[in-house]
Amino acid sequence: MPADETTINLTHHFLIAMPGLEDEAFAKSVVYLCEHSARGALGLVINKPSDIDLKGLFDKVELPLRRQDLVGIPVFHGGPVQTERGFVLHEAVFAGDAAPSEPVYASTMTIPGGLEMTTSKDVLEAMSTGSGPRKVLVSLGYSAWGEGQLESELAENSWLTVGADLAVIFDTPVEQRYAKALSLLGLEAWMLSPDAGHA
Repeated sequence: MPADETTINLTHHFLIAMPGLEDEAFAKSVVYLCEHSARGALGLVINKPSDIDLKGLFDKVELPLRRQDLVGIPVFHGGPVQTERGFVLHEAVFAGDAAPSEPVYASTMTIPGGLEMTTSKDVLEAMSTGSGPRKVLVSLGYSAWGEGQLESELAENSWLTVGADLAVIFDTPVEQRYAKALSLLGLEAWMLSPDAGHA
């Protein structure tokens, strides 16, 4: 990559799959990017529910689930990497000046934009007792791109990008998230031709 080429940082953005992207893991997906740097990118698919819900997941890890607001919520396919591992995307436990210098949970990535992503079991333990973050998205697996890989896919028109809207992640019904993410760009699915550039 030439030194004068500006690097883009898509942390706290959505990647929206173009119709031509037929990879099974990513077709019609919306990915929330937790991290993007020159080394690569890491994100979670937010619109592909698995066949297990949070109650089922908590049963699996032998924890009670005392949060009625979470009982029917699906666990998502976050991506094709480490699909046995849980990732919890959640609102920051403390906002602004109230934030402690150390993360509340053992393994938390703080994402510019107000979210955190935790991979340690202590966040599930907190949720099981009725506390923990109020707004959560739990996934098994994550999505990752190596150095320059995402930039190549963007150049191939595999993805659209837009700044993330937390309402799409936490307040929008799963089946509407793709359309809602597109609407952030003023687009609808029918406007996207799989044959871009071949009109």
